[in-house]
Amino acid sequence: MTQNAAETTAATASQADVIESALRTVAFEKQGLDALEAALTNGLEKPFRKAIDVILATSGRVIITGVGKSGHVGVKMAASLSSTGTPTSFVHAAEAAHGDLGMIAQNDVVLAISKGGESAELKSIVAYTRRFSIPLIALTCNAGSSLGRAADVVLLLPDAQEACPHGLAPTTSTLLQMAFGDALTVALLEARGFTPTDFRVFHPGGKLGASLMHVRDIMHTGDRVPLVSQGTPMVEAITVLSHKHFGCVGVLDEDGRLAGIVTEGDMARNLTRNLGELCVDDIMTRQPKTIKPSVLATAALAQLNQYKIGALIVVDDDNRPLGLIHFHDLLRIGVA
Repeated sequence: MTQNAAETTAATASQADVIESALRTVAFEKQGLDALEAALTNGLEKPFRKAIDVILATSGRVIITGVGKSGHVGVKMAASLSSTGTPTSFVHAAEAAHGDLGMIAQNDVVLAISKGGESAELKSIVAYTRRFSIPLIALTCNAGSSLGRAADVVLLLPDAQEACPHGLAPTTSTLLQMAFGDALTVALLEARGFTPTDFRVFHPGGKLGASLMHVRDIMHTGDRVPLVSQGTPMVEAITVLSHKHFGCVGVLDEDGRLAGIVTEGDMARNLTRNLGELCVDDIMTRQPKTIKPSVLATAALAQLNQYKIGALIVVDDDNRPLGLIHFHDLLRIGVA
C-alpha cells in the first residue's frame, strides 16, 4: 500500500470514528430526554406544578442563579422567561457574595441550578433566601444535597449519564436543564395567556418583530387607497391606478362595498379591446382576494404568494375597504 493510500484509509477510518462518536452523544442525550419525559409523569409533576404556582404568585421577578455550565443555561432560561411575560434576571452565584445579593428583593423568587447541588458559590445566595424568607426553587439531580435540603421546591432531574466518555464535561445534564427550562417557560407562557401580540412587545426588532406586526400596522389608508365607483370609465381608472402606484384599483358598489378590482394584469388581458370605450365593470375581477386588518403580516405574505398577486384590499366585516397592503410594504418591514 502506498503512503497516500494509507493516509486516505486512515482519514476515512477517522471520519467514521467521529460519526460514531456523534451518534453515541446523541443517543446518550436522547436517553436523558426520555428519562426527563418519564419523570414528568412519575414524581416530577407535583413539584413542577408547585414551582409554576410559586412563580405565578410572586409580585417580583424570578432570579435565576448558577455557576459554570449551569450558569450558562440559567442565562438562556432567564432570557426565554423574560421574553414571554415572566420578568427574570440572572445573578451569577459567585458575584452574589460581592454585592449582587442586593439585586434580589423579598418579593422575588430564586431558581438555583446545580446538578450536584453542592456548588460552594451557591451558599451565600441560599443563605440569603433563607434569611429573608425568599422562595427558593432548586433545579438539581441531588435532592439530598445542601441546595436540595434548603429549597422550598425541589425540581429533581434524572441523573442521566453524561455523553462525555469520562463523565466529566456537562453534556446530557445541561441538555436536560435546558429542556426543563423550556418546559417551564412554555408552561408559564400558556398559564399567563401570553399572545403573539404580547410577544411582539418584547420582540419589536428584526424579522421576528416584523412578522408579528398586523396588517393594520402597515396598510395604506385614506387617499392613498386607489378606489373608484362602478361605472367609472377605464380612462379615469387608469389615471387613478398610475397615480397611486399599487398596480390595481378597487371598485366600489353604490353602498361603498368592494365589488371588484382592476389590476394591470386585467388590462393586459384586455389589450385587444379598446379600453377607452370600456368602464371598470367590463374588465374588473369580481370577488377579489381581500384581507382583514387583524391578520398578521406573515399571513398576508402567504396569501400574496398563494394567489401570485401583488396587493390586497383590506376590508372590514361588511366588505368595506379600510386600506391596502402591497408586497413592497412587506419587503420594507422585513417580512418578505
